[in-house]
Amino acid sequence: MSEERFGEFVLVRRHGDGHVAELVLDRPKAMNAVSTAMARSIAEACAALGADRGVRAVVLTSTHERAFCVGADLKERNSFSDAELLRQRPVTRGAYTGVLELPVPTVAAVHGFALGGGFELALSCDVIVADRTAVVGLPEVSVGVIPGGGGTQLLPRRVGAARAAELVFTARRVEAEEARELGLVDQLVDEGRDREEALAMASRIAANSPVGLRAAKRALRLGHGLDLRAGLEVEDAAWRAVAFSGDRAEGVAAFNEKRAPRWPGE
Repeated sequence: MSEERFGEFVLVRRHGDGHVAELVLDRPKAMNAVSTAMARSIAEACAALGADRGVRAVVLTSTHERAFCVGADLKERNSFSDAELLRQRPVTRGAYTGVLELPVPTVAAVHGFALGGGFELALSCDVIVADRTAVVGLPEVSVGVIPGGGGTQLLPRRVGAARAAELVFTARRVEAEEARELGLVDQLVDEGRDREEALAMASRIAANSPVGLRAAKRALRLGHGLDLRAGLEVEDAAWRAVAFSGDRAEGVAAFNEKRAPRWPGE
């Protein structure tokens, strides 16, 4: 395993052959509250991971024992003038879009508190694995703002407009069991096993064609919300991008030769 640090608060670990990368939130003294510096580092780490053709899956994790991420750094925000808050906006937005726009499958490993921007980081991933200590929610209206890291758009895509409205408007926190029932998280595991299970899922993902994974994610993301006919056109474009690739040729050959594929990644 290799490690690379982005600023003071973000770490990237590459596991095994490097096909699985772990994006680690590492600001334990603040329960991973997202400061300006941390947001900038998240965006930089995501840009590096997105450009690395060897990466096939990313797992978003936390070093804090009792929290995934508690959201925006409100202590820092309290010191801002209106002009400073406005200047910070594209920096913080870059962190959330950085995770959201990673071109490979992403899995969030959530334990403890994932609130506000912390839950939005998890929502920006394709799959959320949570342990039984998880508490999630978007409480922004309780402090006079709105979910601004994608929450008003990503949450209704998961749970529907009415359910999302209830959760955003009440600002309530949802514990693990109910979060799983409502679809706020996808997989519920025993306490302390969120990271292990998320990494195991990422390893299973990374065994598949890197060309196929990127194209499948693109089709899923771009086609969501379109009418069926338009969505099928998105799918067809993604199919055409992989149909004549080296990965497709290798996948068919490996299947017929009853062996594990050796993906060329092109």
